[in-house]
Amino acid sequence: MNQTYSSPEFAAEITKKGSRQTFYTIRFFVDRERVGDAYRGYAYFRWLDDLLDDSVGSKQEKLVLVARQQKLLDACYRGKVSEALCKEEAMLVDLVCNDTEPNSGLQSYLRNMMKVMRFDVERRYRVISQAELAEYTQALAKAVTDYMHHFIGHDDPPPPDRTRYLAVNAAHITHMLRDTVEDVDAGYFNIPIEYLQAEEMLPSDINNEAYRRWVCERVELARMCFAAGREYMMQIKNWRCRLAGFAYIARFEWVLGAIERENYSLRDGYPELKGLQASLWVLWSAITSMLSSMGPAIAIERQKLAVQPETREE
Repeated sequence: MNQTYSSPEFAAEITKKGSRQTFYTIRFFVDRERVGDAYRGYAYFRWLDDLLDDSVGSKQEKLVLVARQQKLLDACYRGKVSEALCKEEAMLVDLVCNDTEPNSGLQSYLRNMMKVMRFDVERRYRVISQAELAEYTQALAKAVTDYMHHFIGHDDPPPPDRTRYLAVNAAHITHMLRDTVEDVDAGYFNIPIEYLQAEEMLPSDINNEAYRRWVCERVELARMCFAAGREYMMQIKNWRCRLAGFAYIARFEWVLGAIERENYSLRDGYPELKGLQASLWVLWSAITSMLSSMGPAIAIERQKLAVQPETREE
């Protein structure tokens, strides 16, 4: 479909305001012909997430909003485009109209992110179960990983490895720990009800010793998942995708280090993550991981050359 409903400049502006790291990752790492849609993919859910997090509006009104977006997504994949759209919804329409691949990574991203949006509304002001938490994290991990492979190095298929989602799994665990204090104030509880009941705690008992033990367990789990995720990243053929993945991991590993240094006591925000020291550490970690990955990649290419049949001159 040649018609365009939204401008990439509008999407880029929303992206830059929401996350400068995402903005520059898209600008410098995404396949050139996919940059506009990469901005749209982030900006659309940034807009929707901000609306759902807003204190204005009831839970029912927000569920209606998510249902409208799900209906729009489904209609677009059936080839039915509504003209009654706001400019943010137009970004979703353009994304689907430009998606010509069956069961694409983009479709996985859109559908899984919609699940995440809906669950965020449903879970507000209630404590969730361990199973719900795991499903929530897995949906986000699939969304972000498939987004990355769809937009960065699209023509280089990702390794068929079961560990492909573990890096983002770990990132979401870290993200929820980082935002715990802010989330509790907003009515989002990131610790499962089973643990709270076993320790006879409230979800707001963040300074409780048992809560810190749970944080320690989550940090250790995230560390293990990041280690496996880094091994997966080393198998990725496209160097831009590899480097973007290593930088993504490093950014969240820095947060884990900050939590460990403070004896697993969570606090309201980690503004130093945006500082020079943290930025240099993330850069150093990403580059060293990239250099480490180059050895195995070269070895694989040499092995491929070694098994090629010899051609004889007649």
